[in-house]
Amino acid sequence: MTSISIIGTGNMGGAIAGLAGKGGAEVQLVSRGFHELTGDIVVLAVPYPAIDDVVKTYREQLAGKVVVDITNPLDFSTFDRLVVPADSSAAAVIAEKLPQSKVLKAFNTNFAATLASGVVGDQPTTVLVAGDDQDAKDALLAVVRTAGLRGEDAGALTRARELEAIGFLQLTLAVGEKVGWTGGFAVVK
Repeated sequence: MTSISIIGTGNMGGAIAGLAGKGGAEVQLVSRGFHELTGDIVVLAVPYPAIDDVVKTYREQLAGKVVVDITNPLDFSTFDRLVVPADSSAAAVIAEKLPQSKVLKAFNTNFAATLASGVVGDQPTTVLVAGDDQDAKDALLAVVRTAGLRGEDAGALTRARELEAIGFLQLTLAVGEKVGWTGGFAVVK
């Protein structure tokens, strides 16, 4: 059985916990403070500005684990740019800080409501997963698909910057009330 620790108990952390439980995983939700991480997969369901503290707190425990970055590294004061270099991504920054972990980018192009409902409009919610370790991607995709969502391998971790651009666009559209928080992008086959 897959075990998943989710650091962060907000809307996204809760939605991912529900999805993981539905997908047959054993789930641990972790709030503030130090906790022993029990999951083989650890989801960082915190805002990008909190990543440094999370990495500092859990660096040793994250070694050897699959680490899933769900962040969108936005400038939250202006909502007009990403705060990582144009040729990089939040996931790449995290991978540099955690060289002994298998870092994936996933869930950042989804809203909590579409993860919980399993649909975007009349289409199944699509979770895009990027990373350099195929076994790690396959493990996360298995949980997503078992939960009834569409999971797609988005390629290498270098694709995280494109996923973050999609997430940025989707968030700015929602904040601007051009799409609802129950909307979003779906991959149709």
